[in-house]
Amino acid sequence: MSGQSQRLNVVPTVTMLGIMKARLVGATRGHALLKKKSDALTVQFRQILKKIVSTKESMGEIMKTSSFSLTEAKYVAGENIKHVVLESVQTASLKVRSRQENVAGVKLPKFEYFTEGETKNDLTGLARGGQQVQQCRAAYVKAIEVLVELASLQTSFLTLDEAIKTTNRRVNALENVVKPRLENTISYIKGELDELEREDFFRLKKIQGYKKREIEKQLAAAKEFVEDKFAEKISLQKGISINAAHNLLSAAREKDEDIIF
Repeated sequence: MSGQSQRLNVVPTVTMLGIMKARLVGATRGHALLKKKSDALTVQFRQILKKIVSTKESMGEIMKTSSFSLTEAKYVAGENIKHVVLESVQTASLKVRSRQENVAGVKLPKFEYFTEGETKNDLTGLARGGQQVQQCRAAYVKAIEVLVELASLQTSFLTLDEAIKTTNRRVNALENVVKPRLENTISYIKGELDELEREDFFRLKKIQGYKKREIEKQLAAAKEFVEDKFAEKISLQKGISINAAHNLLSAAREKDEDIIF
């Protein structure tokens, strides 16, 4: 569909023209706000992407260290250290909670870890391998911290990606569909109003010309009536016919017109 044919089907009136102008102003403001929102989300999106890349790079080293620490603990404390640890732990001391962060009207989920209660496995590995067990625990706590941070970043990344796509679709719709359609509608209404104004002007001129001709006819009729009355009066005074009186009046009028002042 061409740009000129993209317009709304409306009645071309002055009221509708004002409505279309108000809608165009609203669409322009909405387009500007959505464009700013898209830019802000894009900046935040790139920052999160950089953090994800750096977190994933550090996560490989951290997971390698924690796995190596677990191997050391099993070697020193024995293979049954896993069952000993599970028996000594009743509740989790490291937990995760979620919250929301507002970025340009988009709510991003954030995950953060926190410690609840005290660690009750201080005596684990007391016979042998206690130091390696504590080192393994510290390494896995750090790994959990990195995993929680990475989960938060990736969830925010996906949420922002969807929000940016939606915002860009709205921006493109306003820029390429709504605004051109309103502008074409306003141009159409203005053209129709101008045409109506020209028609009204031509109609007024015709009416004025008709009134002028009618007035001239009325004046001519009144003048003829006065002349008839005057000719009738002259014919009665001088005892001549009405036609002769008309001839006398015509001769007198021609004589007056030849007088040079």
